[in-house]
Amino acid sequence: MSFRDFQDLSFAHPWELYGEGISTEFQQTLEEGRDVEKYRAEVERIAALPRGREKEEAADRLFSVFYNAPMRKDYPYREPSDLSSIRALRPGNRPVFQKPAMDDSLRDKITGAWLGRVCGCLLGKPVEGMRQAEILRIARDEGNYPLKDYFGSNPEALKAAGHSEATLDRLAYCHRRGFMPPDDDTNYTVMDAVKLIDVYGRDFTPDDVARVWLETQPVTAYCTAERVAIRNFVASIKPPLSAVYKNPFREWIGAQIRGDYFGYINPGDPETAADMAFRDASISHVKNGIYGEMLFSAAIAAAAVESDPEKILRAGLGEIPAKCRLAEDVETVISWFHAGVTAGDAVKRIRTRWDEANPHHWCHTDSNAMIVAAALLYGGMDYGKSITMAVEAGFDTDCNGATVGSVIGMAMGKDAVGEVWTSAINDTVDTTIIGCGMFRIKDLVDLTVKHVG
Repeated sequence: MSFRDFQDLSFAHPWELYGEGISTEFQQTLEEGRDVEKYRAEVERIAALPRGREKEEAADRLFSVFYNAPMRKDYPYREPSDLSSIRALRPGNRPVFQKPAMDDSLRDKITGAWLGRVCGCLLGKPVEGMRQAEILRIARDEGNYPLKDYFGSNPEALKAAGHSEATLDRLAYCHRRGFMPPDDDTNYTVMDAVKLIDVYGRDFTPDDVARVWLETQPVTAYCTAERVAIRNFVASIKPPLSAVYKNPFREWIGAQIRGDYFGYINPGDPETAADMAFRDASISHVKNGIYGEMLFSAAIAAAAVESDPEKILRAGLGEIPAKCRLAEDVETVISWFHAGVTAGDAVKRIRTRWDEANPHHWCHTDSNAMIVAAALLYGGMDYGKSITMAVEAGFDTDCNGATVGSVIGMAMGKDAVGEVWTSAINDTVDTTIIGCGMFRIKDLVDLTVKHVG
């Protein structure tokens, strides 16, 4: 018998099958500037095949073609995936900040960052995966639009409006438990604190991150690019190749949601925060996927000493290549803000630029980074106004609410988050981290303070 005789591909999740993501791979490769348009018909043929060995073998043949395809001569961006090249291409006017003393004021900001991230994630979690029209319909039907509370706060109104019991249960699950339920957006932040930095220290390597992933969570806790990376680790494919081998999701948002802790422990030091973010991101992402984590890690580090949202964003932009797609997209949002484009029109423009019905657009780093940037700028550093704008915009709601919340909590402190949001979690976050379970946020703050460099 051969290895093929032992395989049953119906057992695998679609994220683990390269053929199931071949259309995303094609979009991704085109966006990277590789000359692969001539393979469009073959991609469409493979994508139409039923799941199975024939589809996977056909897709596997295209992987090497795409991986080795030449760059188009007219491609306008410069987007390396190694740290030295990234740093060489940063803008020349990078801001410099004074590192703050580790005192009660900084502890308050770190507490605000943790609370801001957790509560922003909780707001977006029950509507993750929904299209904007459905999100807004729920909010309006329960008298919660514009958003001023968590979804599901008025179940009777939702029931009267015809929403199903399944929808009501989904909305109630997230804010009537008395704690933050497990979520990948919070799992990674906790994991970085208790398993990565506390064990391997501030000089951790990408291999250390991979080791923590393998030892710390079940495979089902990892999604898209992270699930592919886990598959590659098990197959002895080490970072950074683990980020590219049969990974159609290599510029999706997964890395961007993982970098907050590196901002928390490097207050006033965006460059070091971005360095740590690179070491984390490079095990599963490339190019703008890496840059997203570097940008927002650096932004959070800057937020410890800066409250102006544009200056915070520019601290993040200062750590990524000036001529990359992510920098261009975030700069576009900043230009709209200065040109007097309204918040509503800014969201409409983002949603025109990106199609939420296209999974590659819905989950891409850049589309969601534009929403985060808009929420920070137009929200005026008001916590509730900013996280609700991020979630009402749609796309990856829990990720965007969490990132916006983290930045504002760090900049403005714990009281800025507000009891309407914090009361639902009771200072407690649950995780899927093996052997850990629940944590008090106060204890996570204590650990973070110990890790500040």
